[in-house]
Amino acid sequence: MVWLRDRRLAWLPVACVAAYFVWRLFFSDGRPTPRMNENAPPVRMAEALARDVPHYFNGLGTVIPSVDVLVTSRVDGQLLRLHFSEGQRVNAGDLLAEIDPRPFQAALDEALGSLARDQAQLENARRDLARYAKLVAGNFIAAQQYETQRALTRQYEGTVEADKAAVAAARLQLEYSRVIAPASGRLGLRHIDEGNMIKSSDANGLVRITEDSPCDVVFTLPESRTPLVIRALRQREDDPSLPPLPVEVWDQEEKNRLASGVLLSLDNQIDASTGTIRLKARFPNRDGALYPNQFVNARLLAQTLHGVVVVPAGAVQLGARGAYVFVVDKDKIVRVRDVKTGIIVGWLTVIDNGLEPHEFVVTDGVDRLRDGIAVHVPEMEQKGAIP
Repeated sequence: MVWLRDRRLAWLPVACVAAYFVWRLFFSDGRPTPRMNENAPPVRMAEALARDVPHYFNGLGTVIPSVDVLVTSRVDGQLLRLHFSEGQRVNAGDLLAEIDPRPFQAALDEALGSLARDQAQLENARRDLARYAKLVAGNFIAAQQYETQRALTRQYEGTVEADKAAVAAARLQLEYSRVIAPASGRLGLRHIDEGNMIKSSDANGLVRITEDSPCDVVFTLPESRTPLVIRALRQREDDPSLPPLPVEVWDQEEKNRLASGVLLSLDNQIDASTGTIRLKARFPNRDGALYPNQFVNARLLAQTLHGVVVVPAGAVQLGARGAYVFVVDKDKIVRVRDVKTGIIVGWLTVIDNGLEPHEFVVTDGVDRLRDGIAVHVPEMEQKGAIP
């Protein structure tokens, strides 16, 4: 049995060689297996790409209605009827409430009576003036009597004009007893019930009308953003064909976009106490996603940078000489490259100078790197690029 075991051991090298050739024939692609440099630190890298990058400014804002009117009575009196329901949409000119009109009708009738009386006196004075004019022409009466009659006629003319004004005022008071909607919009909760006495000086009024479709958002930006916004607005003033600056509003957690609109204007001065400037944007809000006094996050697209080089923000390092990146060449050698960075948008950093598109930069594992050393990059990361 010993000789049989020795024969098996003699065949073992032959079997290993045969297995190797079978693997090369059926499983290997014929290329030599690369050797890993155990001293090369592993890194992750990404490809620098040329992209159009939107430049957003973010600010906190509040939704305000495009119309906000407190409906009040212009006269004092008893509220007889309300002609609306809470939450109802109304149009400008719709009847909202009626105040007891009888005192105002009585005042109008009195003014009309005074006007009729004074008009009769004026007509009589004018007839006497015409008769006196003939008599004074024939020297039948003194000129003084004629002048007195003419002055009396003018006095009655003034009285009639005052009576006409009193009639107009009384008629206006009667019209004010019918409270009309001054604007279109949605009604809020009523502040008074039928049967109560109301006054024109009441601070609460009858009801409030607001229009939230469209609505506006007032938000603030740091004063450092002001020059770029002003420049963009002036470009659109000089060239009306340019589209308005777009604005998006997001919820407080910045997870859901609520609406999209356009910038209307910015304030004419900076708030010195906060160092911010206020801007206003308009939103159609047809779906009612925005509600008056709602707090939102506003994003203003101030400009779009075209064809700029971008890399992941983690690739940019800061040192004593400024910003730099580790560039990986085709031989997997890293080189330190000084760069000039631009804006940061999300997880991307714009490289204004120092890097070309399609160069690869290290994004992870920079702690052990120095200029000129070799690195190990897994095959998956070699094919990786900025999505």
